[in-house]
Amino acid sequence: MFTGIVTDIGTIRALERRGDLRARIGTAYDPSGIDLGASIACDGCCLTVVDRGADDRGGWFDVDVSGESLLKTALGAWDVGTRINLERSLKVGDELGGHIVSGHVDGTARILSITPEGDSKRYLFEAPKALARFIAPKGSVALQGTSLTVNEVDGATFGVNLIPHTQEVTTWGTMAAGDAVNLEIDTLARYVARLAEAGG
Repeated sequence: MFTGIVTDIGTIRALERRGDLRARIGTAYDPSGIDLGASIACDGCCLTVVDRGADDRGGWFDVDVSGESLLKTALGAWDVGTRINLERSLKVGDELGGHIVSGHVDGTARILSITPEGDSKRYLFEAPKALARFIAPKGSVALQGTSLTVNEVDGATFGVNLIPHTQEVTTWGTMAAGDAVNLEIDTLARYVARLAEAGG
């Protein structure tokens, strides 16, 4: 489990096509403190560490990305040099600063526009119709692994504001209109909707 509070920006160092996609990710995390089999959210997608180490360029860890993950997420757009949002999994007693995030990406949303609003920026997204019903004004979503509050919803489109701090400590400052981003709907919204369906 995660909170959607990004704690490092990693860099894709290498990609290798095997049965799955093997990615090597450079990180500021101390690799000696990363267990094999640990879960790290990479652009919001929970991936398992299969190797880790350090070299003259710093620490790194390897993950395998399955075909299902490539199909459901925006990870297929990764290239060598791509910068990604990272978050290590929660430990008992950690501060829950965002919202409960599983790292199980539901699909991708597309950035329709980015508009300056004071010092912040307002991002307008289009979500897949099957997921749009789970997104509510003032509710939470995880986009690229970042916990964000929804401002408004209009059909399949929704907007969020990103303050300067969030843009600086994540990869959001480099995003552009047209980009696809990983979307995880709020777990509570998912279960409320399922209960409503079962009761109806």
